[in-house]
Amino acid sequence: MKKETNDVIWHILSKLIRMNKIGGSHTEIKNLEKGLPSHFRTSKQGKKTIQEAVKEMLNKEYLLQKPSTGEIHVSLNPRKINEIQEFIEKYKN
Repeated sequence: MKKETNDVIWHILSKLIRMNKIGGSHTEIKNLEKGLPSHFRTSKQGKKTIQEAVKEMLNKEYLLQKPSTGEIHVSLNPRKINEIQEFIEKYKN
């Protein structure tokens, strides 16, 4: 995994933990990019990195998907909280 992807994953996971979006508490997937550094949100390569990061988190089952009101909502997988916290500590800035 690239460093940029790990940075994005770290930001998103940290944000979801702070917001307590675990299990039944979820947020729209488009809200994940809010709060990321602008070079990720505004550049073509940055948007690609965000998509790769979200795909990686879904593959590792860090995120759970829930279709809701036509939008995809996500939350942290409560069964993976220990792994998520280990990832956050490992890649802490």
